[in-house]
Amino acid sequence: MIRIFKHFVPVQILVLVLADGLILFGSMYLGVAVRFIGGDSFGIGEIQPLHPKLATVATFTTVMLASMSALGLYEREVTVSEWGYYIRLMVSYAVGMVIITLIFYIFPRLILGRGALVLTGLFSILAIVVMRGMFVRVVNRDVLKRRLLVLGTGSRAIQLEKILRQHNISHKFHLVGFLPMGTVSHSVELPKILKNAGPILATAIHHKVDEIIVAVRDRRQGNLPMNELLECKLEGVGIVDISSFIEREAGYVQLDSLNPSWMVFSDGFCRSSSRTIAKRVFDICVCFVFMAATFPILLLSALLVLLGSGTPIFYRQARVGECGQTFQMLKFRSMRMNAEQEGGPQWAKEGDQRVTGIGRVLRKFRIDELPQILNVLRGDMSLVGPRPERPYFVDALTKKIPYYSNRHTVKPGITGWAQIRYHAANSVEESVQKLQYDLYYVKNHSLFLDIVILLQTARVVLFGGSEK
Repeated sequence: MIRIFKHFVPVQILVLVLADGLILFGSMYLGVAVRFIGGDSFGIGEIQPLHPKLATVATFTTVMLASMSALGLYEREVTVSEWGYYIRLMVSYAVGMVIITLIFYIFPRLILGRGALVLTGLFSILAIVVMRGMFVRVVNRDVLKRRLLVLGTGSRAIQLEKILRQHNISHKFHLVGFLPMGTVSHSVELPKILKNAGPILATAIHHKVDEIIVAVRDRRQGNLPMNELLECKLEGVGIVDISSFIEREAGYVQLDSLNPSWMVFSDGFCRSSSRTIAKRVFDICVCFVFMAATFPILLLSALLVLLGSGTPIFYRQARVGECGQTFQMLKFRSMRMNAEQEGGPQWAKEGDQRVTGIGRVLRKFRIDELPQILNVLRGDMSLVGPRPERPYFVDALTKKIPYYSNRHTVKPGITGWAQIRYHAANSVEESVQKLQYDLYYVKNHSLFLDIVILLQTARVVLFGGSEK
């Protein structure tokens, strides 16, 4: 993993982005050279030193990378064996080409001939398909897997094993086994426990361990041999706490292994005036662009709500924002009038009978959330952040879930890390799972992470659901 502006990015994904970028960049020069071969006045030798044409190549590369990211082609699990991958790749190219054409129309100095653009697209997509096929074969080889040794055989150790399976990251690691640390009972299966292993350093060297994960709940009373761990550290073996490992590899902060000291001493949870100003300017600029791009959709949605269930078109609901302050959040009305007249506040659920026919369509494509752009412009919300919840549920969940109030230390968002990584929470148990992703965002938020989330939100809207 490489940490970019506090967000953990897998090395494989970073290499893949760089490889795709080089292919896209080089394909345009190749496309122009093939199109104008034979001494035409627009040959490759003449375009290379010209700044506008270099800007054209950079624009094409940036737009295509963004389109591919929005279509989910830079997920942590890279798979090229399913038809869905090729469909997403084709759709990303179609979307990218449409955007490129619009940009060329708006900025004529960047324009490229249709023939050269078609050749560029053809060369680049063929090269990317071949490169990605080879890339996946290489990164999934056993020799590249990091070898892990887990200290502890209790509940935390067994949770780690489940997380490696559930989050599709087991292909990156080889778990050599578990070392008991002063416990009599074991939650881990006995065949996976290393017997008579001796000193930790000797065990690590014998099994060629790259990283040791500390999964011991009680670290006092001699249950954690610090001197032996120091020897391993000095010999170049990585040592990581289970909380930090899960945050790094799974992208969330696990509540079951969390303790206040880890939150205090770990990196993150930083705020600054420059970060606040940059995020606010970014929100306003993107909101105006987004409003201009979605204006026809907003008008059509308002008309459908009006024709389908009458007025009011908008639905205002109290939500809890930054520092626990309440505000009125706007949405297109997707439920029938007086939906909670009987029974009080209720969790939204699959197949909710309160949702109207038009509302079901609006919810499926997240169109009902679009009016919240006005909340962002007013400063109640941000584009990216934890989803704002109703005061009734916030009060109940704060009493039941530790650290729940910490999600209110940043502005709530229209979309967020939890929204693209986990489905909607319809119960206390699911709220716990979703909070773990919210805490990751609160801990590691940056403008870079906001852009990543916005791009991946397009994938969720187009293909539905989330990773979990």
